[in-house]
Amino acid sequence: MTAAVTRRLADWAPAVVVFLLGIALWEGYTRGADVEQFLLPPLSEILQTLWEDRETFVSAGWFTFKEALGGFVIGCSAAILVALVLARWRGLGRAVMPYAIAANAIPIIAFAPITNNWFGLLNPLSKMVIAAVLCFFPVLVNTLRGLTSVRPSSIELMRSYACGEVEIFRRVRIPTALPFIFSALKIATVLAMIGAIVGDYFGGSQEALGILIRRSAGIFAFQEAWAAIVVASVLGILFYGSVALAERLAMRWQPSARVE
Repeated sequence: MTAAVTRRLADWAPAVVVFLLGIALWEGYTRGADVEQFLLPPLSEILQTLWEDRETFVSAGWFTFKEALGGFVIGCSAAILVALVLARWRGLGRAVMPYAIAANAIPIIAFAPITNNWFGLLNPLSKMVIAAVLCFFPVLVNTLRGLTSVRPSSIELMRSYACGEVEIFRRVRIPTALPFIFSALKIATVLAMIGAIVGDYFGGSQEALGILIRRSAGIFAFQEAWAAIVVASVLGILFYGSVALAERLAMRWQPSARVE
């Protein structure tokens, strides 16, 4: 076992210990204190329900994940493109950003019913738009910050080589902004899952995970509701992990990202 692997395992050990202690505390407290099912079922019963009806939960999770992924792609792509434009024309950025910040203050719960009217209650695009709106602003702000955080001396050096704006963006601004972009993308993975599930709460396909949670809670099937929440959490973690892996692969040129 190499030193790098040993160090990595040591870094993860505290988190694993806390996770296992949390599971043990959850199971022990709910059974020992005889906690009511509507408050918090034991984890073992939730996992048993998840396993027994795994096809339903996997299907609902995949349906909602596709909505979240679509919103993630739409929102993040639009945010990066807008950030590139605002970084190129800084005056336009100063004029637009106050309105972008004001739009970001609108509660997504107020926006969700409107998208259902725009695109149709059963249309997955209505949930994708909600997820896209949640992803758009964090990615826009972080990307713009990264694109404009370049040292002036680097820009002057590129211009001394007669490089145009496209070349400056490609060789200086975008590489500098990559850490900011990936940080925002990791945040956006979680927001996309939240947006897709929140959108389902206002109506949608019966195959969706949010509908399954709402329906199960409505009929006091709390094990099913919590099992669906577990599926949503696992999907969010895997989504986050996939972007973190992409960041690691894309940022190998950075000394801090190299495996020693």
